[in-house]
This record gives sequence, C-alpha cells and structure tokens, in this order.
Amino acid sequence: MRRKARPGGGRQVEVTIEGLGSRGDGYAELGGRLLFVALTLPGDRARVKVTGEQAGALRGELLELIEAGPSRCAAPCPHFGPCGGCGLQHLDESAYAVWKRGQVLQALERRGLDTSTVGEMVCVPPGNRRRAVLSARRCGTSPEGQGLRLGFYGRDSHRVEDLRSCLILTPGLLALIPPLRAALEPLAGADERWGLVVCETETGVDLCLQVHRAPELSDREVLAALAETSDLARVSWQEGAGEPEPIVVRRAPVVTFGEVAVTPPPGGFLQPSRAGEEALADLVLSHVPGDATRIADLYCGCGTFTFRLSGQARVSAAEGDGLAIEALQAAARRAGLVDRVAAEQRDLARRPLAVDELDPFDCVVFDPPRVGAKAQAEMLAQSRVPRVIAVSCNPATFARDARILADGGYRLASLVPVDQFPWSMHLELVACLER
Repeated sequence: MRRKARPGGGRQVEVTIEGLGSRGDGYAELGGRLLFVALTLPGDRARVKVTGEQAGALRGELLELIEAGPSRCAAPCPHFGPCGGCGLQHLDESAYAVWKRGQVLQALERRGLDTSTVGEMVCVPPGNRRRAVLSARRCGTSPEGQGLRLGFYGRDSHRVEDLRSCLILTPGLLALIPPLRAALEPLAGADERWGLVVCETETGVDLCLQVHRAPELSDREVLAALAETSDLARVSWQEGAGEPEPIVVRRAPVVTFGEVAVTPPPGGFLQPSRAGEEALADLVLSHVPGDATRIADLYCGCGTFTFRLSGQARVSAAEGDGLAIEALQAAARRAGLVDRVAAEQRDLARRPLAVDELDPFDCVVFDPPRVGAKAQAEMLAQSRVPRVIAVSCNPATFARDARILADGGYRLASLVPVDQFPWSMHLELVACLER
C-alpha cells in the first residue's frame, strides 16, 4: 500500500507514527519536535515531506506509506483523502471509538477534572447528516479542470472536492447535488466561490446560497426553476454578511422540537442530524430535576431544547442570533406557549446572565458555539443555581468552562459523548454539574 511521492522541495524523512492528535492527524517525534502528518495512523511507517510549521509543531505531507499500522483499514468513500468532509475513514471502528472518546478524557485530565463520570459514547451512524455547508466554485481554466465543482473543501484548503457520492449526507441531500450543480454552473462566474447551506427539513429541503454579490434576474429565474423541479421548500440568497433574502418559498421549512413546529431562519443553525438532536435532547431532559419550575436555556438557537423543556417548566431562553429568536418566538405564539416560553436576543459572551438573574432558576442549560461559554460560566460559578446541564461541541472549551464551575463549587456528576459527525474530529457531549 504505497502513495507516490509528489515532486517539489521540502526535507524528506522516514518516520514511525506514534499517536493521533486532536485533529486526527498522526504525529511522530522529529528532532525533539512533534511532526503532524494528515492521513497517517499510529504504527504507520511513512516517508514524509516536512512542509512547514504551525503552532510550534512541524507539519508534513505523506509521500509514501511504507508499512501500515495495525488500526488502518480501507476507507469506504472514493473521495476520502482529498475531501475535507471526513478525516478518519482509514481508522478501524474500535480504534476510532477509543480515540474519539479519549478526546474528552484528555480535555478533562488537562483541567484536573474527574474522568470517572464519563459514559460510553453515543454514535450516530453515517448517512444521517440533514444539514451541511457545501461550497461551489467554477474553475474556468484552472488546473482542476473546467466546470462547476460542488462539495466540501479539501482539508486546510480552498480547493473544492467535486462530490459524486457521499456517505455522511442523507439520501435526500445527496440526490440534490447533481441538479444543484447543473443549475448553478451557468450562474457562477470564473473562480467565483459560493457557499451553500442545505438542510433537509420535514417539509422539504431548505437551501441558502451565500454569495458576495446581489442576485440578478437570471439567478432568480434559475433558482425558481430548480425549486420547482427538485421540490425544494425554500431557496434564499445571502449577500456577504447581510440577512438572507428568500428567493422562492414554495412552503415553509419545518422542524419539530418536541411537539412544536418551528420554521428556522434561512441558513440558520440546526443540529446536523435528527438522530443526534434526539440523543442530545434525551440526555438533557434526563438531567432536569423533577421538581424544576423555572429553567434557563442559554444559547438556545431556535428552540431545540427550549420547547422540549417547556413541557415541564417555564423556560427563559436567550440567544445572540436575532433571526433564530424571531423563529422561536413565532413558534411559541403559534403553539400557544407564550406563558411558558420567554425568549430574548442577547449576546451571552458580552452580556451573560448575571448572578441575580441566574439565582431564581432551578436549572440552567447552555449550548454554546465552539468557543464555549467562559463569561457565562464565570457568572454561574458565583450563583446558587443547583444544577447546570452543559451541551458542547468542543471538549477543550467545555473542560475550561467546567473547571470554572468546579472552582465555584460544582461537581461533574456525569458526561456522555455524542458522535454525530462520523469520521471527523468533531465530538459533542452532554454533561451534568451539581452543587
């Protein structure tokens, strides 16, 4: 099993890979420094070109796999390697599970937190990704060839891998790629990059195009035809960092949280898979105290946990994204829940709930972005809230926030990793912390 060397400069070395880093790259020691090499695994003996440095470590490119390590297997997708959508298809199932759960254990250990409470990982199978961010680029006369390329970016690259198959997307999203590629090809200018947020909702696919220009009449006409022939629920256009403009609305996109139907904003955040969302929600609800009457849901999005929690208690929800809050409030009105759900737009990183605002709650749930919830954790650590339920998509920032809470008197009672990004470095978790 060998890879041909690419011509070019850079020192070439032969190394044996010793372990996997947090991004899924194999690493070896070279001259007293760590050398990270993508697509390598522990036990691999490889010829590598040293390509540079990053964050104090060396980076390398795999030129030749001389001998495979014991955990290497055949990647099931033909796009694996060039495509940045997956990074670990070449790692066998058991070793993958150990490595991924180990990311949580290492993050906790680095912060001096108890690892004995970490449960077994919940795994969402491939083929369940209902929401994805794709890219499209018309290559013109570039070395990549002519025509529109549509798919995921390559790893650490702006090269678009042109998807012809995909094991992580739902069948519905995968079936949309050929007509989407055909429709966009005459619209995209040479070397123009487009972002595409595709989400398969209960009423059809919601498509939001992210482009650095305003839509022209020809764009609108092509997208209207695409929506009709592919039975899309909604198509929107987002120019730069502006608000998305609906181009076609054949019916409202709908997702149901608990028993409440919500129409998310165009391109808005949702958990990437329905199965993953349900796993996270079940874990959150399992930790809510049975006698809780007031709950705060922070970084609430458009209501993933809010409406499920409202079945037990009055919920105060907060989120920085104004469009998400508008969607949540509209859904609460339609469902007749305005007396049980209160929602406000609030930048919790800059203006977290203060101690006097937190103290009346029986339980606080927070689900921040990858940067975590440092400012809010600092306020919680000073509060009298008896139970905090943390949802995180970044074990490292969760461990930092959990350390803050522990220093304020909380105990990490339980933690369950949830893998809804198969074959990637990304991992989510639900943790319960108690006073």
